[in-house]
Amino acid sequence: MCGIVGGIAERNVVPVLLEGLRRLEYRGYDSAGLAVIDGKNIRRKREVGKVQGLDDLIKADPMSGSIGIAHTRWATHGKPSTTNAHPHVSRNRVAVVHNGIIENHEDLRNAQKQLGYEFTSETDTEVIVHEIDHALETADGLLNAVKQTVKKLEGAYALGIISTANPNLLIACRKGSPLVIGVGIGEYFIASDVAALLPVTQRFIFLEDGDIAALQIDQLVIYDAEDNIVQRPIKESQLKADAVDKGNFRHYMLKEIYEQPFAISQTLEGHFINHRLQENSFGHNAGEIFDQVKSVQILACGTSYHAGLVARYWFERLARVPCDIEVASEFRYRHPVLAPGTLVITISQSGETADTLAALQEAKKQGAKYAVAICNVPESSLVRESDLALMTRAGPEIGVASTKAFTTQLATLMMLVIAIGRRFHLPNALEEKITSELFALPGKIEKVLELDGQVSELAEQFAEKEHALFLGRGTHYPIAMEGALKLKEISYIHAEAYPAGELKHGPLALIDADMPVITVAPNNSLLEKLKSNMQEVSARGGQLIVFMDETLVPAQDGNVQYIKVPQIENEVAPIVFTIPLQLLAYHVAVLKGTDVDQPRNLAKSVTVE
Repeated sequence: MCGIVGGIAERNVVPVLLEGLRRLEYRGYDSAGLAVIDGKNIRRKREVGKVQGLDDLIKADPMSGSIGIAHTRWATHGKPSTTNAHPHVSRNRVAVVHNGIIENHEDLRNAQKQLGYEFTSETDTEVIVHEIDHALETADGLLNAVKQTVKKLEGAYALGIISTANPNLLIACRKGSPLVIGVGIGEYFIASDVAALLPVTQRFIFLEDGDIAALQIDQLVIYDAEDNIVQRPIKESQLKADAVDKGNFRHYMLKEIYEQPFAISQTLEGHFINHRLQENSFGHNAGEIFDQVKSVQILACGTSYHAGLVARYWFERLARVPCDIEVASEFRYRHPVLAPGTLVITISQSGETADTLAALQEAKKQGAKYAVAICNVPESSLVRESDLALMTRAGPEIGVASTKAFTTQLATLMMLVIAIGRRFHLPNALEEKITSELFALPGKIEKVLELDGQVSELAEQFAEKEHALFLGRGTHYPIAMEGALKLKEISYIHAEAYPAGELKHGPLALIDADMPVITVAPNNSLLEKLKSNMQEVSARGGQLIVFMDETLVPAQDGNVQYIKVPQIENEVAPIVFTIPLQLLAYHVAVLKGTDVDQPRNLAKSVTVE
């Protein structure tokens, strides 16, 4: 979602801020802006569209400053426009960039209008900058004005603030939205994501909820929610500046699809000794927590929710553990009842998904004793609020449409199934079999990637299509859902997924020669049932595309196309069968000329409700 970058240094920070914005483009945005203090004035430029447009404005009319803030906006309050773009400025004295949502903005706006403030935007953010400006009338400096202001704000925010009242001070605030401080040599930077600052530092401080940080060139002071001065640890990031480069690939998404064998290898590394899962690799008290589990509740959104759906089958079929799963945004408002001994598992690529964080907090209110986060970002809010964290180790995922994060989530969930299943009904022989399948995954995925050319040719049939239907059974129904989501996310083709057995309960009415039906057909116990469902489509003239296990013999039918997927054992087959569906969505999007890595209206990290 929205991205923040800011800095204070002895050099011109404008190039650093622009590069930081470019590195945050993957989050999704519709406008960009930048402000610096230049002498006694705040200079600001804003532009709708890409960061390059903002860069062009600055090249045409150069600006510089040793302190500044910048932002990429994803519209929530108010349409994408220059006037709604950040930074927002009040009376040429205060400038603010903001991620999050201020829930009481209407009340604040009405009060500020009575004080004579004029509003130039439709955003909730503008009330923040006017409130700080008003507080400066009586407060002793910018820091105290900000402290007074945040007490009046209801909702979530990450803020970067500069003011001509204190031109050598950068303020950063965090409540409910992520914000980090980059520690340089004689300089400090702030950002909503470490990726933005990797070219200038690999040393980071992760602000806690309620923190307010006052940054000067030679000093950093952090105040907690109770206004106590606190020390937050400096952590060294292992990411390199080139970790978010596309390399030789045309798009980040394609690069990340091809990174999946390595990503899964990294995810498994360190968790096994002699192919035996080591529970203490999940945390020193993991065994104690797993011993108390009587059931599992999974909470997630989007692609992560699909991973959880697959895991529900695994928990119940392999481990015989009761498992429920719910979309995080629904769980929070449903007045849920959690049984004693329920382990809450949250899944999020970023670890900052607002709905998932809120659902975790609700689960704790309902008495959940233990929570496990499955996440790709070690320092994220979700990880910090959980008892255990199982890291997916996928590396940076820049494409909005998740690929390697999804498959590494599945691999991590299977490890969790093994750990908890030991306490229930998972036989040693089955555990050994699953473990062997996990270690064979990278090689199997390498073979599946060799289908890229076939899938690219198949994609040509979708160039003029407006609708598609995906079918699957058992653990492959969520994979069909994920395939449909990928296609709609980046190609803008309307796609739905159904359990194949539901065809006759409605979707058959949609079948005709113009409706591609994509079916996932592994060689498992549900295959014969699936064949019957496929015949229902074929008999009605539907265009049937089947991704099938290479060991199966395809039926000879004129309106059925088969793509043979390398043989894979049943337990981890969902991970393998998702790969060709990712490739299909990618190639269709390329043919349709959409923005593959930054599809319209979507954001990578959804940090607002």
